[in-house]
Amino acid sequence: MLNFVRSRSQPRVTRPITMGGMDYADPKRKGNFVGKVLLAAALTSLCIIMLKQSPTLNSPSPFSLREPGVTHVLVTGGAGYIGSHAALRLLKENYRVTIVDNLSRGNLGAVRVLQNLFPEPGRLQFIYADLGDAKSVNKIFLENKFDAVMHFAAVAYVGESTVDPLKYYHNITSNTLLVLESMAKHDVKTLIYSSTCATYGEPDVMPITEETKQNPINPYGRAKKMAEDIILDFSRNSDMAVMILRYFNVIGSDPEGRLGEAPRPELREQGRISGACFDAARGIIPGLKVRGTDYKTADGTCVRDYIDVTDLVDAHVKALEKAQPAKVGIYNVGTGKGSSVKEFVDACKKATGVNIKVDFLERRPGDYAEVYSDPTKIKRELNWTAKHTDLKESLQAAWRWQKSHRDGYGVSNAIY
Repeated sequence: MLNFVRSRSQPRVTRPITMGGMDYADPKRKGNFVGKVLLAAALTSLCIIMLKQSPTLNSPSPFSLREPGVTHVLVTGGAGYIGSHAALRLLKENYRVTIVDNLSRGNLGAVRVLQNLFPEPGRLQFIYADLGDAKSVNKIFLENKFDAVMHFAAVAYVGESTVDPLKYYHNITSNTLLVLESMAKHDVKTLIYSSTCATYGEPDVMPITEETKQNPINPYGRAKKMAEDIILDFSRNSDMAVMILRYFNVIGSDPEGRLGEAPRPELREQGRISGACFDAARGIIPGLKVRGTDYKTADGTCVRDYIDVTDLVDAHVKALEKAQPAKVGIYNVGTGKGSSVKEFVDACKKATGVNIKVDFLERRPGDYAEVYSDPTKIKRELNWTAKHTDLKESLQAAWRWQKSHRDGYGVSNAIY
């Protein structure tokens, strides 16, 4: 056992006198201390010089610069179903992309997929922000040099809009105004606006052309039409290139299975029919609820024009390529063919291989009987035609993603 107690017979070592933490008794120790201080100061100065000369420290973010041959696109709502597919397509086409999303409806997991696919510096950045905050929106435009904006960000459920209309006017109409103001202030010259066939309401004549009178019958459609009106009023005295795409019911997923649709569980009642079909096929819900069987259609259920998300984002890219300064283009984006809800459900049963239980209920407020597009104008002017027009095939692509992502993206939306 070791004895750490000093006996009285051991000579007492003379200790230097300390004052204020400084040792003045030993000149050698004093010299060592001063040397260490000088060495530390020298090293610190050297580090500062090296940091100042570092190109990564001095170089601004590539997203804050306009570069020849590089088109920088702001994709609002880029963490959402359609926005993420659009961002993927833009990145594949070598655009520089900034995604802005508040994740209220989008998925951080979709952003992570894109970041992993395109990790190179200057390709993709994600900004967590709310487009309803004017200061945040202005800051985003101030710190980044955008060449174009694809404005997808919006709440988009017809039924929900009838229950909470003010949310829709704020989120769609007011937020579009803030984006447009910042575009004008910071000299961003191209806007591709994501609109909807809901602005037409329930026309007397089918198919719907771009000249069909807009008479929306629900707050979602009215909020979108108001946003369109603001854009059109602004464009009359502006050289901004504007494209407004009014599209119909979106289905499908990335054919390579990288992205899909993962709506909030609490919004399943409001969501797309495709999501409800898949939930029923997976047993998440006991069956599919078809609302309305007494419409003036062939089988009594609503008729819709279902557009594959791959075709939809192709239309956005073509619109971006064809946009002209001081010009406004308005286009319907659809297949030109209507399918009833019953036909859709039959296709979903075949795509999933599940005999989905179907409950037929009363109509949902704000729905309309029949809507499908005339895509003649977009084919003529943008050389765009829907290619994925088989309901079963589009649903099979979406079903593959659903089966392999039973918990959606499996990533929390928490931002730290």
